[in-house]
Amino acid sequence: MRWQLLKRLMAMATVIVAVNGDWLVGVGSFDMTGPAAGVNMMGYANMDQNTAGIHFRLRARSFVVAKNVDGPRIAFVNLDAGMASQLVTIKVLERLKSRFGNLYTEENVAISGIHTHAGPGGYLQYLVYSITSLGFVQQSFDAIVDAIEQSIVQAHRSLKPGFILFNKGDVANAGINRSPSAYLMNPQQERDRYATNVDKEMTVLKFVDGGSGKNIGAFSWFPTHGTSMSRDNKLISGDNKGAAARFFEDWVASDHTTTTSSNHTSDIVELMKKAETIKATGGKRCSKTSSQASKVRKNDGSLFVAAFCQSNVGDVTPNVLGAFCTDSGKPCDFNRSSCHGSDLLCVGRGPGFPDEILSTKIIGERQFQKAAELFTTATEKLTGEIDFRHVYLNFTDIQVEIDGNNVVKTCPAALGPGFAAGTTDGPGVFGFQQGDTEINKLWKKLRDSLRKPSEFQVDCQKPKPVLLDTGEMFEPYAWAPAILPIQILRLGKLIILSVPGEFTTMAGRRLREAVKETLISNGNGEFDDDTHVVIAGLTNAYSQYVATFEEYEQQRYEAASTLYGPHTLSAYIQEFKKLATAIAKGEKIVKPIASPPDLSSVQLRFVSDPFGESPPNGTNFGDIKQDVNLPENGWFKRGGIQKPTATFWSANPRFDLLTEGTYAVVEKLEKQRWTPVYDDDDFSLFFKWTLDNTFMNSLVTIEWDIPINADPGVYRFRHFGSSKSTINSTNTYFTGASQAFAVF
Repeated sequence: MRWQLLKRLMAMATVIVAVNGDWLVGVGSFDMTGPAAGVNMMGYANMDQNTAGIHFRLRARSFVVAKNVDGPRIAFVNLDAGMASQLVTIKVLERLKSRFGNLYTEENVAISGIHTHAGPGGYLQYLVYSITSLGFVQQSFDAIVDAIEQSIVQAHRSLKPGFILFNKGDVANAGINRSPSAYLMNPQQERDRYATNVDKEMTVLKFVDGGSGKNIGAFSWFPTHGTSMSRDNKLISGDNKGAAARFFEDWVASDHTTTTSSNHTSDIVELMKKAETIKATGGKRCSKTSSQASKVRKNDGSLFVAAFCQSNVGDVTPNVLGAFCTDSGKPCDFNRSSCHGSDLLCVGRGPGFPDEILSTKIIGERQFQKAAELFTTATEKLTGEIDFRHVYLNFTDIQVEIDGNNVVKTCPAALGPGFAAGTTDGPGVFGFQQGDTEINKLWKKLRDSLRKPSEFQVDCQKPKPVLLDTGEMFEPYAWAPAILPIQILRLGKLIILSVPGEFTTMAGRRLREAVKETLISNGNGEFDDDTHVVIAGLTNAYSQYVATFEEYEQQRYEAASTLYGPHTLSAYIQEFKKLATAIAKGEKIVKPIASPPDLSSVQLRFVSDPFGESPPNGTNFGDIKQDVNLPENGWFKRGGIQKPTATFWSANPRFDLLTEGTYAVVEKLEKQRWTPVYDDDDFSLFFKWTLDNTFMNSLVTIEWDIPINADPGVYRFRHFGSSKSTINSTNTYFTGASQAFAVF
């Protein structure tokens, strides 16, 4: 009932808007799902976490806003990826230049990651981020770059007069602080200004077509980590923010009606009889377009786009039940997040514990529900100027003025032992704990065999002990970034700060306040207390964490991962204030002579292409190996514990990503025709890949967690795939279907 009421409110809201617009607005969305087999996932640095299927697909979602056809514009892209990549940004901008000239550049394009830890890795250019992925993975990289380009093209082509409405409100219980002892290091007077040790506020933009009054998009910013899915998960997933986007888009597309059933025995018997007459369909050849044709959602240019963007997420976890010792069940050590001295035993629990899929759903729903509420009740229109400032900075050598005339400097990048300990979301390496300020002799010897840090670096990074001197390591190429982008985008009184890392809660608060104060004091009344500043985390490039100076003293994971030393945050604040001053005064900025390198030509690549496959003798690709095992009563219950599953002889999904298509479909029998109703972009359908016990043949299992609101009827699974023979490189497309089964 709550969502039906919100739907009516949304319809009413579209009626009262005028049929023109304050801006030109456009939105776009494109499939960026990378290789679903055998590629290491980006986020946990767990070498055993290699992709083995799809929970739901990843997307690049974009909005473009322009003052007029020839006026200033900005493009913001939200990626279902761990983070942005400098190399991705470089290549996207090259493609946009070839299409649009100087319309979209590094100045006005922001590419931001939601920080899921369940997407394929291998798309960042610095070595430290590609060690666990065994180097650069071209297929991962291309999927992301292609999707960003296509989503911006869609948004550009759909530009039309429209409105942007703004709203904000607090999200309940979607994130807690995973380093509360570090937060307590911040001054008491500063902490007393805030009710909680995490930011709970969500900012929502509502995009409206000014001609039709139709809602076309919703973009929100809210901080919580994409770690509801654990380090053991191997299914590609957008985690809680990707789930929230899927829930929102499905909600807008749905009429919110649920088919009810009389539950009469005669109805059940009739469905069972119909299912029994329909047998499994063996594997057969098909065209590539068959998977697109069976796609439930068609991207016809009229889709509603919902994006859940990341913010100052550094110390915020979605595992809101807290962290507990896996052996005793007791809470972990408060300061060190360890159990009996071991970091490996301390693990955070999501609200669906021990079910990580349920935790992902719950945290996703909490974000979706608040976003939908803010969306339907939004009335404040964004008006004013569009503006932007961007600069590249060498963060290894920035002089920072603090406390009046005291000058300090940033350092070359380095990681401390607290980094190796990992977090309560994903414990790291045995022998380390968060807060470590010493390195044992064995680890020092191993470190020095790679690179012994210089005396300058050791002194500069204090109190962080240097475990990996990534900023001074350049063999076979740079291990860590030195030159980073910072950017401000302006939409009227909404200010978006694009930061290339993960700011902790208090670090983000300080940056937002500094920028807002700078705008107000230099804007001649153009900015005031109603000016709203949001942080877009993990944007345009990636450089790990940014902790406050006080948090840096404790050297928990976030501080140990603050690359450029104790004054990193101060450097960001100083440089962002320069951009804010230029925005407020309408001035250009004097840019340093710096630009990030393009390291694409020197990337190491150790992930081999999949070998050609042949199905076992007597079978075809797409044939059933294990058909749906029907329950004793002959039918499946909606929302029930029993899940229909079927296993097919298949081929490696890396032969074709089936972009904007699907590997798996649930089809419903309607008037003697099979109609696709769920696919591998749905939260309830699981596509799982593995090799048989000979490690020679691919197997695909499709599993359906039947939603409570599914229609009663006769269903079947259908699998789409692509094979490549060992003789030639030509792809052959195939499909197969399970036996029918009844759902009631």
